[in-house]
Amino acid sequence: MHYVDEGPRDAPPVLMVHGNPTWSFYYRNLIAGLSDRFRTIAIDHIGCGLSDKPQDYDYCLQNHIDNVCNLVERLDLQNTTLVAHDWGGAIGLGALQKLRERFSKIVLFNTAAFPPPFIPFRIRVCRWPVFGKVGLQGMNLFAKAAVTMATERPDGLPQDVADGLLAPYDSWSNRIATYKFVKDIPLSRSHKTWEVLERIEAGLPELGCMPIRLIWGMKDWCFRPECLDRFESHWPDAVVTKFENGGHYIVEDEPEKIVSLVREFLDAAK
Repeated sequence: MHYVDEGPRDAPPVLMVHGNPTWSFYYRNLIAGLSDRFRTIAIDHIGCGLSDKPQDYDYCLQNHIDNVCNLVERLDLQNTTLVAHDWGGAIGLGALQKLRERFSKIVLFNTAAFPPPFIPFRIRVCRWPVFGKVGLQGMNLFAKAAVTMATERPDGLPQDVADGLLAPYDSWSNRIATYKFVKDIPLSRSHKTWEVLERIEAGLPELGCMPIRLIWGMKDWCFRPECLDRFESHWPDAVVTKFENGGHYIVEDEPEKIVSLVREFLDAAK
């Protein structure tokens, strides 16, 4: 597992957990904006970014959770702030619940940590037999579409940013996790990841005593405002910031404001 580790080693750690089809590059602005005062750690899940991409690995939610737990324990992180987006929400919160004593704060961007209340058609298409595998793993359609469909910036993402997000996913074998993440979205209780998500959601109320910040792009077509509402039902005291014109890649859509909000939250919650 590759990870970025910047900032003073004795400073409070901020663990950044990405989703699909991004990688630690997604957090570059937060790393730059926080690493003067915090130890900023941004992981690449197995199969993603600069991590190994085994072809015979079980790319399931529980394994991703276990990988994060192993890293947290290996680095002996304490008083950690979890920052998570997309699949990173379920992965990061699953790790936090397992290692509760090592975490102190939560920041979430457009994510979920419960069985999916809806599956957008454009995601369902990516799961179709043959088409899904060829389209996602062969043609990289999921990641390529995301650099335009996941942002609400009027001019789209700058070309160098789009290129950076896509850079590690440059071949069939390097795109295996992109496809496997989509396949791991449970459509029914018969899928093994459904039970993992149910367990994570059942434990959310117990985390409500922690300082929690929810930052949401309200034009996200995947993790829609209903997902934010569901988190708020578990965490009524969470501090919520809504970007009415922000999309799924909210950290890309509002980088300067996001850095300011997270710094403010970390300082206030010390």
